[in-house]
Amino acid sequence: MKIVEYEEKYIEQVKDLLIELQEYISKLDKEKYNILTPKFRNKYFLHLMEEVKENNGIIYIVVEEERVVGLVAGYILKEENTYDFKSPKRGFVKDLIITKDKRSLGYGKLLLQKIENYFKEVGCSAVRLDVFGYNENALNFYYKENYFKRVVEMQKNI
Repeated sequence: MKIVEYEEKYIEQVKDLLIELQEYISKLDKEKYNILTPKFRNKYFLHLMEEVKENNGIIYIVVEEERVVGLVAGYILKEENTYDFKSPKRGFVKDLIITKDKRSLGYGKLLLQKIENYFKEVGCSAVRLDVFGYNENALNFYYKENYFKRVVEMQKNI
């Protein structure tokens, strides 16, 4: 197992992981808002790559015998200074996924540490991420890694 920075030769395997994540989130979604369309595979990948490129980001992947089994993607958030909010330089974890048959081996923790180190190296003082509310496994994982709730989005169907 090795953790390396994303290379284009892994493009199709990375797209497969992103599909796996979206399928998982779609199954958890009680309201069925999250869906997987035929265009998702390429559109989301291009969107992710653009965000990473435009915002001084990075993608790390876990590779086992040339098979990509995990990834973390993140970038630097723009600093916000308004009349009611002042944020330090922060990193943002956009996606973190370990393929189903490789979970609970510590790869997620290693990827998270890797991207946190990247954020520290570029001068960030905090890391932000979003977790789908119904994804209890992810919530528990991040709590164990000392992440905490700062903003909670709520919804009521009417």
